[in-house]
Parts: sequence; C-alpha cells; structure tokens
Amino acid sequence: MSRRKAEREGRSRRRPGPPGDSRPTEPHHESLGSRLNWLRAGVLGANDGIVSTAGLVVGVAGATASATAVLVAGVAGMFSGALSMALGEYVSVSTQRDTERAALARERRELEEDPGAELEELAGLYRDRGLDADLARRVAEQLTARDALRAHAEVELRLDSDELTDPWQAALASFLSFLVGALVPLLLITLSPADWRVGTTVAAVTAAVALLGAVSARLGGAAPLRAALRCVVGGLLAMAVTFAIGTAVGGAAGA
Repeated sequence: MSRRKAEREGRSRRRPGPPGDSRPTEPHHESLGSRLNWLRAGVLGANDGIVSTAGLVVGVAGATASATAVLVAGVAGMFSGALSMALGEYVSVSTQRDTERAALARERRELEEDPGAELEELAGLYRDRGLDADLARRVAEQLTARDALRAHAEVELRLDSDELTDPWQAALASFLSFLVGALVPLLLITLSPADWRVGTTVAAVTAAVALLGAVSARLGGAAPLRAALRCVVGGLLAMAVTFAIGTAVGGAAGA
C-alpha cells in the first residue's frame, strides 16, 4: 500500500472527503497505524516465543535425556523471554509516543503563534496533493475551523492526534503472544516420547512458524509464501545450531 493511499484511508475513518465529495465515509474502526502496531507486536512475540523456546528446549534435549531438565529450562525461558519481549516493546513504543507528543506540542505552539502562516502551509500541502488553489484553500479553512491541530497532524505529521501509539498495548500483545507461541515447542517436547521428542518438536515448530508467517503476511497484504519460507528457514537454523551446541556440551560434560 502506498503512503498516500494509507493517508487517505486514515483520514476517511472519521470524516468525509473534501467539499463537494458526495461519497459515503468508509466505516474504518481501526487506523492502519494501530493495526500495524498490534500486528507487529503480536507476530514478533509469537514468532520469537516459538523459535527461541524451541531452540532452548531442543538444545537442552541434545545435552540431556532428562525430561525434567528440559521442562524447567523451557518454562524459565518462556517467562523470561516473554518479560524481556514486553519490556523491549514498552521501551520502544514509549520512545515513539514521546516523539509523537513532542511533534504535536510543537505544532500546537506554531498554530498559537502564527495561525495565518499555518493556514497557508496547510493549503499548500493540499495543493501539493493535486487540489487547485481555491479548493485547497477552502479545504484548509474548513478543516482548520473544525480542528486545526488535527488537520495539521494528519496531513503534515501523518499522525492521528486522538490515537497515538500505546506502549502498554504493545507490551501486553508481545507478552501474551510470546507465551502462546512458546507453549507449542514446550508442550510437544515434554509430552512426546523420548525417542520422538526432538523430531516431533522440529516438525511442529516448522509448521507453526510457516503458518504464522503466511497469516501475518496475508493480514499485512504481503506475499504469504515468502514470509512463510523466511520464518521456516530462521526457525530451522536456530534449532539446528542449539541442538548441535547442546549435543557437544552434553557430550563433553559426560566424557
């Protein structure tokens, strides 16, 4: 999706188009930015939960045949990883939100200090988007009369002043999705027979990350096959490396 199309969709969520546009307003219930924020946090959390926990338990299984050791390591890794993922998302999105708030505060100050220049700037932005000078001026005047800060935020800053990114939402989405993803390899490797433990986990994790990659790509409008293949290659590489390390360390410790 192009940036200009995304901007048009974001503006149509709460208000109709320019004057003279009789088309009905599309009932967008969630902005593109909010959707992508949740999608990114959820997909990254689930994928990281599956791959990192799978790598951990497969590595421990390569070092020891003890189901208890594998379970303890898996549970510890699951919760430490979920907390780490949530904290990282909170810090990252908080920084983004602070930046957005600072930009809005600067725009609010400029509107208070020189509203005429800001009106001309807004009209110029609409002229740059293809409106003729008279129509651009009327659109800028009407939007400024309704909510000047919001008009500038959407067109100039590409922000929705009423819907800034929420660090707590991103952190919670990452935490929960990591736990859900981590349960896949953890349950399989602890409930499978000893001889089938690693093979069953690798097969299930491969299928899970492939499905996750395809679904996330479909939701984001990208090619599902490429995303699925990328997730599968990464997951297999992580498990292969940790299993080899676990086997080598376990063999050296038992020698």
